[in-house]
Amino acid sequence: MSQDSSKSLGKGSSPPGPVLDGVIRVYSMRFCPFAQRTLLVLKAKGIKHEVININLKNKPEWFFKKNPSGLVPVLETSQGQLIYESVITCEYLDETYPKKLFPEDPYEKAFQKMILELFSKVLTHQKTTFFGGNTISMIDYLIWPWFERLGAYGIADCVEHTLKLKLWIAAMKKDPTVKALLREEKALKHFLHLYFQNSLEACDYGL
Repeated sequence: MSQDSSKSLGKGSSPPGPVLDGVIRVYSMRFCPFAQRTLLVLKAKGIKHEVININLKNKPEWFFKKNPSGLVPVLETSQGQLIYESVITCEYLDETYPKKLFPEDPYEKAFQKMILELFSKVLTHQKTTFFGGNTISMIDYLIWPWFERLGAYGIADCVEHTLKLKLWIAAMKKDPTVKALLREEKALKHFLHLYFQNSLEACDYGL
């Protein structure tokens, strides 16, 4: 279940009802790279979920009860539990649902987290297709949203002379999960244009 194309909720909107059993809710915004991390993990693990989009330029009053900072992503369970901060939401999903994306080995898991903190400095040490090994894993999904946006920010050429990074980007674009959530560069550019103009319509661009 997914409503990623649903209009965002803003000030004056009514809060959504309780989360249904067997479903997890994610409060998101269609162009947010942090929320995309969580959506990638939900998709990769095949978790039944619903998406409630939030207008980050016109936040609903009730949303601050979900996350006092007013930021996305936020997960909400049918028991009313709330989890926020993108890396924390991803780790929660990985620990709660089958098909592990983080390695089981504590050292390997810690190593992936270190890469996440320092990935821009470890490219010369990369010896496999993906950051976590020869198959895609959590670290790749946590990093990917920013690389997806290089073209929209007009800096895609920054990876032209980094062969390993170019090969990684090409491999990521072939992944079914990434392909399912990929945003068109044109749409991202239009969103950014509206967002930096403080337009209340930015979060719903294209709908």
